[in-house]
Amino acid sequence: MQCVFKIRTDGPGLYEVTDEVAHWLEADQNGLLTLFLRHTSASLLIQENADPDVQADLSAFFDRLVPDADDPSMGYLRHTLEGPDDMPAHIKAAMLPMTLSIPVSQGSMMLGPWQGIYLFEHRTAPHTRQIAAHFAAD
Repeated sequence: MQCVFKIRTDGPGLYEVTDEVAHWLEADQNGLLTLFLRHTSASLLIQENADPDVQADLSAFFDRLVPDADDPSMGYLRHTLEGPDDMPAHIKAAMLPMTLSIPVSQGSMMLGPWQGIYLFEHRTAPHTRQIAAHFAAD
């Protein structure tokens, strides 16, 4: 079973997609869910979904770690034609996962009680991102 989720982003940050994925799964099935992000300037994460400060802190950390190309510390970058946020977005995506594997039991993802699935948008402009999903039943 396969599908593609289209997620609209409005700029940098973490966008929770847990509910969309959970609704797609069929009840009473066991197996493995694989999610694959079809982009090179965003990431997929499993992260805490109870306190929104976690998402804000993660975004702030990666922005400090990899600032935009117009920051003086990033003067070594050569790929700047697509804007000052593009190459830093590729760097962040290279550091974070683009694929997730999640066990499914009785049609429910076996996430922990505080875990959610997030698309981590690294670009400034709005985008429509695609997450390819594949469920392999036992």
